[in-house]
Amino acid sequence: MQFSEIIGQNSIKQRLLNSFQDGRLSHAQLFLGPEGCGTLALAIAYSQYINCPNKTATDSCGNCPSCIKYKNLVHPDLHFVFPIVTTTKFKDPVSDNYIAEWRKINIETKSQFNLNDWLDYIDAENKQGSIQKNESTEITRKLNLKTYEADYKTMIIWMADKMNETCANKILKILEEPPPHTLFILISENSDAILATILSRTQIVKIPKIDKRSMFDYIKSEYKLADEEALFVAENANGNVIAAKSIVSISEEIGLFFESFTTLMRKSYQRDFEGLIDWSKQIATWGREKQKTFLEYSLTMIRNNFVMNQKANSILHMSKMESDFSTKFSTFITESNIEEFSVLFSDAHYHIERNGSAKIIFLDMALKIAILFAKKR
Repeated sequence: MQFSEIIGQNSIKQRLLNSFQDGRLSHAQLFLGPEGCGTLALAIAYSQYINCPNKTATDSCGNCPSCIKYKNLVHPDLHFVFPIVTTTKFKDPVSDNYIAEWRKINIETKSQFNLNDWLDYIDAENKQGSIQKNESTEITRKLNLKTYEADYKTMIIWMADKMNETCANKILKILEEPPPHTLFILISENSDAILATILSRTQIVKIPKIDKRSMFDYIKSEYKLADEEALFVAENANGNVIAAKSIVSISEEIGLFFESFTTLMRKSYQRDFEGLIDWSKQIATWGREKQKTFLEYSLTMIRNNFVMNQKANSILHMSKMESDFSTKFSTFITESNIEEFSVLFSDAHYHIERNGSAKIIFLDMALKIAILFAKKR
């Protein structure tokens, strides 16, 4: 992975380059950023750059033996730790038990995937992935070996907030005093879930969302979309390339999502409880990923209708059917309820992601929306 392959993040790339070139390489860093901003890709590109013997001022060469091994994620001095699950095959698993799948998903997606994507990839069967206690022994063992051929051994811990307390406590010493020429890069979307003792031993590098211009350029180039379509995707992805890919892949389903959203709003406003029960049963037949994407679409519609209500139409990006519906509907999304609407859809997304009962989650959300409309009256 080269820096040139990463979408946007130019200021972060320059910061990482400067830290190495100026001799200020911190041995333990935490790349902290939201989903889809490129933290894992940045970590791999950073390590590849450091160990490339033919690096330029801005990137690794991409052609030397080291870079080729990095491209295939088989460099002997590059190590990964990531959430895994216990199975009948692996009763005390470590990340290396899944390293073949890990390399494959990284290469296929250019290291742009989330935790659910990964767990689905390894057929986790609704189990919650974690970095388990046995991992600490493997981390210590690997880092105490001499480097094979690189200047630095790199240990990338993806989703470090999923590390259980036993494992986290056992790596404190090596994290604080690692062997010479060792680089730890921890990656997380939620620093609050990481032990304070881990945080205190790392230098935090905050990675922002991908800027809209970079996202637009990527979407247009990658998917050969017209300007208007690429702009719509970039606007609604909200700096998340994983969300952008999802929007592109379900573009044929936008009509279905629009119909489901308008049905929900009309039946909630009419207090048609029997209709809402039927609606929730129908949505419950969809797959989990489709349900999540619908909720993300609904959040975007709520946000756009609030913007329309505030007469800021110049920054809106909606299709004609969405705009026609929103002309009247936007009057119901105001400063007094926008936060409550957003929380309802976000909470539903959270519970669907954690395998809650879809029928109960969607019906509960629908009934609460009906209550919001009743307050409006």
